[in-house]
Amino acid sequence: MPKDALEHVPAVMETRLAHEVHRVATTLLAEAAAQPSVPLSALGRLRDFLVAILRHHHETEDNDLWPRIAANAPEAARALGLLSEEHERLEGALDQLSAVDLQDNDVLASSGPADRTGPSGDMAEDRVRAALRKAAVEVRDTVHDHLAHEEPLLFPALRDHISRAEWQAFAQRVIATTPPVEGHLMVGFLDEVGTPAEVDMVLAGLPEQLRALLPAVRLQAREDLKILRGASN
Repeated sequence: MPKDALEHVPAVMETRLAHEVHRVATTLLAEAAAQPSVPLSALGRLRDFLVAILRHHHETEDNDLWPRIAANAPEAARALGLLSEEHERLEGALDQLSAVDLQDNDVLASSGPADRTGPSGDMAEDRVRAALRKAAVEVRDTVHDHLAHEEPLLFPALRDHISRAEWQAFAQRVIATTPPVEGHLMVGFLDEVGTPAEVDMVLAGLPEQLRALLPAVRLQAREDLKILRGASN
């Protein structure tokens, strides 16, 4: 079946958008970490979002989606197992990213020139940014490579082996268990990678009280993403 036909399958469309968010967000962190104009506090929010959302994404695949597919298509089990092995490598990269200590240097970065300790303070911040960028590049490259392996298998499997009802049950469970870590960034990235109709479909599963907050959430996301891309842009 052609790629456009796959796009008409809600499970494929929603998964593609999630994957595009992962690509864009990991790329942004790797690039923004190298920019001295981007505050460490903003980098920390994006880092925390990415660690939480990527871990949750691959855990729900390993523990819920893969078993659903394998139950309907046992011949896919081996390939799914290989994807789970890649998830384990991603977990190691996420451990390294989450281990970069930004807290003390957040204070340094947000303090005025009179509060700085001089060249040693600048060097300390430079070391933190270098460590963050190195870990972020590893996560970005791991995620991009993994998705290139996963999508040719997963998209047809979602079309052929997961019913609409199964997908809705899975998607609702994902929403209910998503960690509440900088969730506004997910909405902001979705708005960037999807059409308004696609994003509305993805967000339709949110509880009504959260949907009422979407205008404020979008405003917060736009502000944070502007900072991460350079306040002067």
